Amino acid sequence: MTEPPAEGPRTGRSRGWRWATPLALAVCGGLVVTSAANSGGTDLRPGRYADLASVVRAENREVDALQDRARELTDEVADLGRAGSDSTARRYRDRSARVRGAAGLEPVTGEGLTVTLADAPDEVAETSEMDKNRLVVHQQDIQAVVNALWRGGAEAITLEGRRIVSTTGIKCAGSVVQLQGLVFPEPYTIEAVGPAYDMAASLDADGAVTDFRIDAARPDVAVGYDVQLDAELTAPPYEGVVTTSYAEPMD
Repeated sequence: MTEPPAEGPRTGRSRGWRWATPLALAVCGGLVVTSAANSGGTDLRPGRYADLASVVRAENREVDALQDRARELTDEVADLGRAGSDSTARRYRDRSARVRGAAGLEPVTGEGLTVTLADAPDEVAETSEMDKNRLVVHQQDIQAVVNALWRGGAEAITLEGRRIVSTTGIKCAGSVVQLQGLVFPEPYTIEAVGPAYDMAASLDADGAVTDFRIDAARPDVAVGYDVQLDAELTAPPYEGVVTTSYAEPMD
């Protein structure tokens, strides 16, 4: 009978693992104990990161305060400009005054309509087998509505009460929308001053808006889409920065 080969000596790798495994477990245990002692049974993460809504409100208040200060400084500059007697300065002031309305710097009041877009209700989102992207409002949905309203003859449009102008960018950031330095959770309210029936017809004729409206009628999607005609709406003036930054070629 052939005898089995004798067992060779243990390699250095085997001896290393024999010591490394208990050492790793000891280190992990120490970290757990240290974390528990430091936290006192609470979450180690700062509390402001645990409440997204509070973070959003705090950031919006800070932006509002900065915009208020910017408006004060702008008014001071305007007062100083009006006090001047230079003919060139007066000519530029007059030219600026003539385009304030077109630039969205004056309030606009008149008939219009209100469009509200919303994510699918929680009960639908939890049970629907549809692509989850179809259950939420995206920036392209908001942009489709805004563009359709412009084509329908809108004189002024606001999103969440903020005036939309030619330099306004609407973009998604996670589950919220960013607009002019502020963030807004859904539902999203879009108000447009202008010929209400023409704007409503433009919404109905827009392909992207129609797709969203069809999804709103589906029980397994159920995103929110609502249009209300208004006898009178007021779009406030744009209150953001009016200067434009641009790149210049290097010599």
